[in-house]
Amino acid sequence: MTNSSQVSYFELVAYFDTGVLKYLYFTIVMSLYCLIVGANVLLIVVICKNRSLHEPMYLFLCSLFVNELFGSTALFPFLLIQILSDIHIVSPVFCFLQIFSVHSYGSVEYFTLAVMAYDRYLAICHPLEYHTRMTFKKVVILTAFVWSWSAFNVLVMMSLSTPLQRCGNTIQKVYCDNYSVVKLACGDTTVNNIYGLVKMFTMILFLIVLVFYSYMRILKICFSGSKQTRKKAVSTCVPHLASLLNFIFGSFFEIVQGRFDMSSAPMTLRIFLSLYWLVCQPLFNPLMYGLNITKIRIICKSLVFGKTI
Repeated sequence: MTNSSQVSYFELVAYFDTGVLKYLYFTIVMSLYCLIVGANVLLIVVICKNRSLHEPMYLFLCSLFVNELFGSTALFPFLLIQILSDIHIVSPVFCFLQIFSVHSYGSVEYFTLAVMAYDRYLAICHPLEYHTRMTFKKVVILTAFVWSWSAFNVLVMMSLSTPLQRCGNTIQKVYCDNYSVVKLACGDTTVNNIYGLVKMFTMILFLIVLVFYSYMRILKICFSGSKQTRKKAVSTCVPHLASLLNFIFGSFFEIVQGRFDMSSAPMTLRIFLSLYWLVCQPLFNPLMYGLNITKIRIICKSLVFGKTI
């Protein structure tokens, strides 16, 4: 490949020949995608159609489920095509479109989970003031800010990546991501690396500070409050904490897989680590919230079975 930023295609070399097993993998991936779409769409419909769920916590959840659809759709259709294909190449335009979608999904997920921690803090620690401090207008503003700020950050990141001159076109993954493209550059990538690290640590610091503060206050109320208060805190906070930890672990796997040399690790393990946060989180969230939050579980049963449970 010539020393040019205008490569004609990128080659995804993490795919390997599976022979007739590719049809089995296609079926498994298609089933996962259908399950993710079905579960998230169901919960979005449940929240939108039931006025009793038009409360801040459920509206934030709706935004989260929309983001799961956005992130999984950025990956799964492309993954299905690549599984059946014998040539694993992608155009630069599509590659950068996928980079925008995947990184926006990750950013929206982080910030939404952080805002949800603050929402739970207000609901449990300031129940009498909750509806005056977390109004519908504030929910809309926070949600719009999360999506727009995430898109802006990713666009800035991509504006630093696209002009780079590249000496290669080989990506060691099954999908496009920004750091893999930056590593192909011939020239100086100091600005890209600094921006990426600052962006990552800023997001992590914001998440840790907000979540830690919120849950410290929640725990204090739980230890000094009534049994009913503790029960309410557990029922709403456990799904959120489980979702948060799952996404943090998935993101950690992705960072490790991208930033460190893992050429000695089996290819299947490297693929699993790079896909975990894009596959498990969209599947995990609707199941966790649908099964653990009583109001959602009851309405889902009513909608699916056509009767009141």
